[in-house]
Amino acid sequence: MSITRRHFLVSATALAAPTILMRPAQAAAEFRFKLSNNVSPDHPFNIRAREAVARILDETLGRLDIQIFPNNQLGSDIDVLSQTRAGAVELQALSAVTLSTLVPTSSITGVGFAFKDYPTLWSATDGRLGAFVRAEIGKHGLIAFDKIWDIGYRQITNNARPIHTPADLKGLKIRVPPGALWTQLFQGFGVSPTTINFNELYPALQTRLADGEENPLSIIATAKLYEVQKYCSLTNHMWDGLWLLANPNAWNKLPVDIQEIAQRVLNDAALLERADLVKVNAPLQGDLAAKGLAFNTPEPQPFRNALRAAGFYTSWKQRFGEQAWSLLEAYSGPLA
Repeated sequence: MSITRRHFLVSATALAAPTILMRPAQAAAEFRFKLSNNVSPDHPFNIRAREAVARILDETLGRLDIQIFPNNQLGSDIDVLSQTRAGAVELQALSAVTLSTLVPTSSITGVGFAFKDYPTLWSATDGRLGAFVRAEIGKHGLIAFDKIWDIGYRQITNNARPIHTPADLKGLKIRVPPGALWTQLFQGFGVSPTTINFNELYPALQTRLADGEENPLSIIATAKLYEVQKYCSLTNHMWDGLWLLANPNAWNKLPVDIQEIAQRVLNDAALLERADLVKVNAPLQGDLAAKGLAFNTPEPQPFRNALRAAGFYTSWKQRFGEQAWSLLEAYSGPLA
C-alpha cells in the first residue's frame, strides 16, 4: 500500500472522532483478538496492521479474526497494559519506554544518543539486545513478537534559540513525557524538565508555560507544534518503538499453525512499517521549514560527553545491570 504524506498527516484532524479499525464480521471465526495501540488510524503502524490482520484472517481460513483499536480507544497505555496482562485484551502495541513501568530493561533502547543511525538500531533490536529484552518481557508474563515497530527518533523544538551544543539547552524549560529516562537525560544538560499532558502541550507552548518540547517530526507535524515553536534541532537524542505484546493465555490457546501464521505476518508487517515511516518522515523537514520552523543539525558527540560528565550513563548502567549494558554497548560503542 502506498503511504503518502497527506494520508499520514490527516490524522491530526481525524483524531476528533473515535475510530475502530473494523472489518465485516466473520461469523465462522474460531478465535477473536483485540489489538490495542496508541497511534492514529492513519499512522503507518495501523496501515500495515490492517493489511496484516486481513492476511491472517485469509491465511487461517477465517479462524483468527483480529480487530484493531487505535488511538487509545480501549484506555491509556498503562490501563491497557493491565488489561493485556489480565487477558481482557489479547494484543497490545506499547512504547518500549512506557513498557519500562513493568519491565525496566525495556527502555534500554531509549538511552540518550546510543544509536547513531537506523542500521545500528535495527542490528541491536533484531539481534542480541532485542532478544534479551524479549526474554525480560517474558519474565513479566507477556509474549513479545520478534520485530519491534518504529515510532522514530526524537527532536528538540523551542522558542528561545537553536540548540547547537549542550550549553544552549541550559536553563530552558522543556516538556518531556513521564519517565525517569527522559527526566534525567535533560537534567544532564541543565534543563528544567516538566511533565505536561500531551493534549495540553500546544497551549502550554503558546503561553510560554514551557519553552520547548521533544518529539519525532511526525508528531510535531500532526500536532501543529510548528505554529507555536521557532526552532527545531535535529538531535536524534532518543529513539522509541512499539513492542507488539500478546497475553500468553490467549496466545497459547491458538493452534501452532495459527501462531506461526500470525507471527510471520505481523513480523513482516513490522519491517514494512519501518520502511514506511522513513519515507513519511523524509520530506517532513522541508514541509515544516516551509511553515516557518528553523532547523539545525548539531553534532551528537558533545551531547554524549555532557551526559557522561553528568553521570547519566553510569547511573543507567547500574539500573539496567552489567549484562544488559554490555549488550547495548556492543552496538552503541562505549557510553559509560
